[in-house]
Amino acid sequence: MNDTHESPGSVGERRLQQLLGTAGQAGDFYDRQVQPRLTGQMAGFIARQTMMFLSTADAGGACDITFRAGPPGFVTVLDDRTLTYPEYRGNGVLASAGNITENPHVGLLFVDFTHDHIGLHVNGAARLRADEDQRRACPGLPVDSAPGRRPEFWVHITVQEAYVHCSKHIPHLEPAPRPRQRTGRPRDGEYFVAPDPLGTAAQRRVPPAPAPPVPYPGGARV
Repeated sequence: MNDTHESPGSVGERRLQQLLGTAGQAGDFYDRQVQPRLTGQMAGFIARQTMMFLSTADAGGACDITFRAGPPGFVTVLDDRTLTYPEYRGNGVLASAGNITENPHVGLLFVDFTHDHIGLHVNGAARLRADEDQRRACPGLPVDSAPGRRPEFWVHITVQEAYVHCSKHIPHLEPAPRPRQRTGRPRDGEYFVAPDPLGTAAQRRVPPAPAPPVPYPGGARV
């Protein structure tokens, strides 16, 4: 929402507000809703959430958005200006984390679909921290967000602004046990693309290209 974080609203936002005659309405929103840190209510809301959407962009501005989930509190509020959450081994692409190494700006969206039907935007600057470094700095972090799995690293976020996402058009969803996978459903890797007739690179015994380690701030590596 804010490119410079010196005042709410980007240049593009304000230009369109003037064009469409909404500058006064937007000003009221900025003055009351856009906070430079997490309020107590925001911190409590985040602690109850079991999912979030994360947006990142690379150095050139190419965007990516992803979904993260876990038990309540999987995103930990360290203080009113700091959030952190663990990243676990996935498909090996590391799109979001890779973007963060190029461009620290991130946007988080938490949505309560079940009880209060409201959302919270949190924008800030992120960096990656090795698990041992983050636990040393923040000894109260949860240790069992994903039983049997250890985080590959943590995403450490400095909050720059936080504001409400209004309840209009947020659908009502009820938690339910996950049903058994439908018979005949394609596997995840074949859901949107046809199967590779030659198999995966690993199956073809094609060794992956070596990649240099990516440094964390402070010298640790991932």
